[in-house]
Amino acid sequence: MAAIGSFIAGTLSLLGLTFLATPFTDFAIRFGAPEYFSLMVLALVILTYLAHGSMLKALIMALFGLTLTTVGTDNITGSLRFTFGILHLSDGFDLVPLVMGLFGISEVLINVEQTISQDVLKTKIKNLLPTAEDWKKAAGPVLRGTGIGFFLGVLPGAGPVISSFVSYTVEKRISRYPEKFGTGMIEGVAGPESANNASAQGAFIPLLTLGIPPNVTMAILFGALMIHGLQPGPLLMKDHPGFFWGVVTSMYLGNLMLVFLNLPLIPLWVRMLRVPYPILFPMIVLFCLVGAYSLNNSSYDILVMMGFGILGYLMKKLNYEGAPLVMAFVLGPLLELNLRRSLIVSDGSFWIFFSRPISAVILILALVILGTSILSKFRGKNPEIA
Repeated sequence: MAAIGSFIAGTLSLLGLTFLATPFTDFAIRFGAPEYFSLMVLALVILTYLAHGSMLKALIMALFGLTLTTVGTDNITGSLRFTFGILHLSDGFDLVPLVMGLFGISEVLINVEQTISQDVLKTKIKNLLPTAEDWKKAAGPVLRGTGIGFFLGVLPGAGPVISSFVSYTVEKRISRYPEKFGTGMIEGVAGPESANNASAQGAFIPLLTLGIPPNVTMAILFGALMIHGLQPGPLLMKDHPGFFWGVVTSMYLGNLMLVFLNLPLIPLWVRMLRVPYPILFPMIVLFCLVGAYSLNNSSYDILVMMGFGILGYLMKKLNYEGAPLVMAFVLGPLLELNLRRSLIVSDGSFWIFFSRPISAVILILALVILGTSILSKFRGKNPEIA
């Protein structure tokens, strides 16, 4: 279902790229620093609102994630913040060790202390294709994930990671059985995988039509195009139509290859379940160690990963979700940068966020969502908020 969902989302988002590039560009080009700040605030409010369980705990995690982004060098003044004399902290925390620690190492620690049955390893690998019931459950998540991923892919700073987290959170929130997420619910697979692929396709809209790379991957591609004498931007379709439509066509072919290669290889990947846990868990830790170290060839990143692994273990023990922390950590630098840019332009006046129509509408929507949650708590309609 992950492969099929990715194929459907990729195809639909490519149709969006083909037909909606110009309208999306016209809308996105009106975004300035105040609009981006308001959008980041709305994204964080929505994520904490949709978080399953305590909204207060989700808000605490989001605020903690924002705090982590302040560590390192100030992007505007160039001064060091919260480094405590540690040279490695001058660049702040990297996302990769943080995520691998929170979700990789912590999961191993949680599983090691539990008695886990491996009965699945004794079963014969068959019936891997989705059934009619699977399609019924996955249709909605695939379409919702496609919409979420495509929209967030267009916006700078969001990208596939955030799209996957948002899609998973949405599906978990609207599910009638949210407690079963994490046990193999097909909705939790179809939605994030669709959002991930749709976001990757949507990211090409600002790159190819505005010349603005929305994430690190697109920034690398931007540089590669410049090296070959191609200037991404509004004139790319006019000056190099063959290249533009060649890229779009290659994406269609890539989606077809994705599904034709993945589906026959599913039995091979499923055989990984035959690996005994005493071997699998050390391998997971080893891959995490290699991944963290290879980022900057520094043992410091390994220490960071292990530290966040212990933190993630404690969070799971106390029922704190990691998704709000990660999303706030990713959006934090953009939120702070656009906040300060807006205040510099307005000479320190916060009225700039409400004097611009798009920014005002987004902030009011965020306040309404937050206010509704707080009111429902006091009325006793949503006991899970606190």
